Amino acid sequence: MVTPLPKLPLRKWIDLPPVWLAVFLGLAWVQATRLPVPLSGGALIDLLGGLMVGGGLVLMALAVIQMRQAGTTVIPHQRPDALVDSGVFARSRNPIYLGDALVLGGVILFWDAWPSLALVPLFVWLITDRFILPEEARLRDAFGARFDTYAKRVRRWI
Repeated sequence: MVTPLPKLPLRKWIDLPPVWLAVFLGLAWVQATRLPVPLSGGALIDLLGGLMVGGGLVLMALAVIQMRQAGTTVIPHQRPDALVDSGVFARSRNPIYLGDALVLGGVILFWDAWPSLALVPLFVWLITDRFILPEEARLRDAFGARFDTYAKRVRRWI
């Protein structure tokens, strides 16, 4: 059963990872168009960027499907109803955020905006601070020792 999206205040709809991803992509686009720095490698770099974007999107889709199947929310700031620790979650505690970072890095490469690669660790830090740490606190509150065991077994990012 698919649960309907909860009603959240506007600021919580704005403070979501896809919005932050769009902001970082916008910054990279500005750099690519206003201060272009072509990178040699052409088709190979484009292929790598495409693989990163495709892999990131697949990773996100698999994670969303697993969370939906488990009956828990994919929306940050919400209390989880289940601890998903199998499938892609057995390799990364945050496969959706990892997918976001892959998409960001891949698009940056595809746009030949390689100086903007510096945005990727900044994005990872922001997502960790704004979303992952509070989510992990909610998971710890909801699932206690089960979450702690999972957190010891599976890395936060990769």
